[in-house]
Amino acid sequence: MSRFLFTIFSVLFSTILFAQNEDSVFIRKLADAVLTDGKAYDNLKVLTKTVGGRLSGSPQMYKAEAWGQKTLKDAGADKVWLQECMVPHWVRGGKDEAKFIANKKEETLDILALGNSVGTGPAGITAPVILINSFEELEKRKDEIKGKIVFYNYKFNPKFVQTFRSYGDAVRYREFGASRAAKYGAVAMLVRSMTHSVDNNPHTGALDYIDSFPKIPAAAVGLWDADKLAKTIQDNKEVKLFLRTNAKMLPDTVGHNVIGELTGSEFPDQYITVGGHLDSWDPAEGANDDGTGCVHSIEVLQALKEIGYKPKHTIRVVLFANEENGLRGGTKYGEEAKAKNEKHIFGLESDAGGFTPRGFSIGLPPEKMQHIREWLPLFKEYGVSDFVQGGGGADVGPLGELLGVPVGELMPDSQRYFDYHHSRNDILANVNKRELELGALNMAILIYLVDKYGLN
Repeated sequence: MSRFLFTIFSVLFSTILFAQNEDSVFIRKLADAVLTDGKAYDNLKVLTKTVGGRLSGSPQMYKAEAWGQKTLKDAGADKVWLQECMVPHWVRGGKDEAKFIANKKEETLDILALGNSVGTGPAGITAPVILINSFEELEKRKDEIKGKIVFYNYKFNPKFVQTFRSYGDAVRYREFGASRAAKYGAVAMLVRSMTHSVDNNPHTGALDYIDSFPKIPAAAVGLWDADKLAKTIQDNKEVKLFLRTNAKMLPDTVGHNVIGELTGSEFPDQYITVGGHLDSWDPAEGANDDGTGCVHSIEVLQALKEIGYKPKHTIRVVLFANEENGLRGGTKYGEEAKAKNEKHIFGLESDAGGFTPRGFSIGLPPEKMQHIREWLPLFKEYGVSDFVQGGGGADVGPLGELLGVPVGELMPDSQRYFDYHHSRNDILANVNKRELELGALNMAILIYLVDKYGLN
């Protein structure tokens, strides 16, 4: 009996070793294609330099959609099409301005109006400014708020090594701070930018108004100026702030997810989705957020096509619309998949920048995570060292919520991401070509393994 069991285990072990060796050889071919002939950086250069910022509803949004269709066709997609969805149409409307006045001296602040915010009107708003460091402090000082501009100076928590935790902790002030201040009579809101960078670039992003309270103008301020304003308020009895923004919300307009496919050879009606979001905020080029995710995903298709791989399942690349300002594209994709009763195997997203890849988060139960962790030796040479149990990116989230599909996200090194996120320096120059290519490669490896072995 023991000899029989030994024979069985030996056969199984030999089979696993043979499969891993076969996969290693294939992955090396994939790596050679991406690292020597890859188009990710060139594609990103065209997107950032000929289209630039791609705010939902803007002319650049439509230009980006045309870029996406052409680039997917050039990459070798068997089929490319547009999936229509309605998107918000917020416009900045001109230069945002702010200055504070203390002891009869004026100092300019570097600001950006927040997405979805209302404008001040052409005359602007001048009012006393009150320094608030947390929502708890807001509640304690609620009787002092009426008629003032609330300045939230909540800082990124430096104790979080994973910087997305710092963002998740602080972003509530950008999202809900205006309405919470308006509840007590504030006339406008200023918020410390969502970053731990060492520059003074303001970082915009979406806010969410609560309908039961007045909509007041809102803007983000750069870190140097936030510190300077906070100190001035602490040192003086009264500081006034002038704020002028020109933002307004127009009626929803038509946008599109851009979709390209490699048709499956065995299961053409079963889908593996890989994508990034095509829209971006307007101050810069939207390079790391999320041009890199778009070109990562296109490179997956291009590389697999280049080396002649015929996937078992249909691989869909989706360049999602409107992630930044309402998730309309991802929601539409999930809803339509459910309405058509499509069978989806996996959804993978890249929306954390083009930095050195470290791992993937994947929404699977522990026993299945243990199974796919057996793949990690195949990734080691290319920089990925861990699969973390957790959810996927925002745009593939509806696949998980509506269809119960496992979803995941590329996890690059996070330390620099919020230096650029939603700010004027999210430009091509802050993307490293080699790091970008390694991210695309590791995504291609994961898509290949899921297509070949599944997630069970």
